[in-house]
Amino acid sequence: MAKDYTYEKRKYVVALVAIVIVTVFLCRLFDLQILSDEYKKYADSNAFLNKTQYPSRGAIYDRNGKLLVYNQPAYDITFVPREVSELDTLDFCRTLGITVEQFEKRMADVRDRRKNPGYSHYTQQTFMTQLSAEECGVFQEKLFKFPGFSIQRRTIREYAYNSAAHVLGDIGEVSRKELEADDYYVQGDYIGKQGIERSYEKYLRGEKGVEVLLRDAHGRIQGHYMDGQYDRPAVPGKNLTLGLDIELQMLGERLLKNKIGSIVAIEPATGDILCMVSSPTFDPSLMIGRQRGKNHNLLEKDRQKPLLNRAIMGTYPPGSTFKTAQALAFLQEDIIHADSPQFPCSHGFSYRGLHVGCHGHASPVSLIPAIATSCNAYFCWGLYRMLGDEKYGSPQKALTVWKDNMVSQGFGYRLGVDLPGEQRGFIPNAGTYDRVYRGSWNGLTVISISIGQGEILATPLQIANLGATIANRGHFITPHVVKDIEGCQLDSIYRTVRTPVVERAHYEDIVKGMRAAVAGSPAGATCRMLATLLPDVEACGKTGTAQNPHGKDHSVFMGFAPMDNPKIAIVVYVENGGWGATYGVPIGGLMMDQYLHGQLSEENGKLAEDISNRTIIYGNEER
Repeated sequence: MAKDYTYEKRKYVVALVAIVIVTVFLCRLFDLQILSDEYKKYADSNAFLNKTQYPSRGAIYDRNGKLLVYNQPAYDITFVPREVSELDTLDFCRTLGITVEQFEKRMADVRDRRKNPGYSHYTQQTFMTQLSAEECGVFQEKLFKFPGFSIQRRTIREYAYNSAAHVLGDIGEVSRKELEADDYYVQGDYIGKQGIERSYEKYLRGEKGVEVLLRDAHGRIQGHYMDGQYDRPAVPGKNLTLGLDIELQMLGERLLKNKIGSIVAIEPATGDILCMVSSPTFDPSLMIGRQRGKNHNLLEKDRQKPLLNRAIMGTYPPGSTFKTAQALAFLQEDIIHADSPQFPCSHGFSYRGLHVGCHGHASPVSLIPAIATSCNAYFCWGLYRMLGDEKYGSPQKALTVWKDNMVSQGFGYRLGVDLPGEQRGFIPNAGTYDRVYRGSWNGLTVISISIGQGEILATPLQIANLGATIANRGHFITPHVVKDIEGCQLDSIYRTVRTPVVERAHYEDIVKGMRAAVAGSPAGATCRMLATLLPDVEACGKTGTAQNPHGKDHSVFMGFAPMDNPKIAIVVYVENGGWGATYGVPIGGLMMDQYLHGQLSEENGKLAEDISNRTIIYGNEER
């Protein structure tokens, strides 16, 4: 009886094992024949070759139609892994000018699915990119000796001007992360890495096409399958027109030669960025071809950080240019009245043992001469009064209102420029000071922020945008580099008017103060040199001398011109340049002259040459 029971159990176990084996076998067949395309690829690869047709990348023009970036032919070496056989590796490497070690590493990288997620040994893979016509010609002659390899025509970027590298950006080989993020790309494709090449990648890249080629039994190409019926042509990328004026850009780069800093100019009515200079800069052609990685590493190691776009990534104390934003907040909150000489200045602000220095001028002052002479005391008193005003209930609540005002004017957060890497700057809130001072502070404690110092940080773009907002008398459009995309509309953010909380009428008082700084009345006006540089233009300006704990102060200028119907708003920031009138004003004036008149006057041309020949590195000036 026990033996029969054991036999019965074994029979069921054997049957169960057989069923499992058959089920696994059927599942595998289903996977191979239905779910997996591995065998289909194998069969198709014997009969067809799908050859990718790469589109030409969109060209880039400046606002006047001058070609900035275009395409030149280049060539890639591609291969189908399963077709590579009996390869004379040494001859192959000599032909391409590489080592056997480099060959083996490249082959390993291509087959590594972590680095090349879309790898299949039935499909075309990229071995080497961006060969010149001469290099390709040598390889072409020996191509018959290297089965499985072919030549793919591509393009590389060329630059018409050695200028605007930070704005234009560059392209490079797609990374693993980028491959995983977008199935448009395969290993060896190029993608925008920086600047507008990155921001507008999906417009510039176009759409790939494909040629379906027929093979014979020996794998030789016989022509297009079905006379090209299944071919799909590549669609070229969209051309971009920038708001940039390349002549203005080049002048700005020349003026900042051997200096560290930035110049940003904006067309107030549209938000178009007319120039965006970051110094030191670099030749954009260094980022072309197979030397891109090597050159990038060299630039990255440079202690002056030429890869850093200081216009949007550099955060600085705005200095006295920030007094215009302060005045707008004080007017809006009814802390000051434009025509009243409210506050005294005895060579500075002095109260309860605290002293903030100022240069000599008439006292007491009202708003317009306070802006024209850049009176520190006036704005210190204004902030002290606002943070102590009983209507807010506490300094914390008053500072919250103050911060909200500054944020509405474009500070403290990213503006949203169409370039990667924009920094937000910093506008402190009540929590910042509560943590530092344990909740016990007042206007005197934080008085330095009244003159754009202390914890205040802004990018040159944000300061230029303040100038554009004042020029427009109370509104701005988010600054942007691209003016037009072929056949497409810009993002709505670059077409929408943004309005700060400040009433429009208050901006007229700021304009009067900035005009007085140039016109030279009252005595002590800080931008008088602008009247000499632009005798036929009613320009408006505001200087800044930003304190620098690490060396000589920074020279800053913000202005716009003409006063009515303004065409350009600009900021100049020269690190370690000293007084705002030393470098900021003359550089700003020269840039305005170039843009408004199309060229510099003879005298201004001589000044531009003098400034471009000066060197300022970490506070040491040489002539």
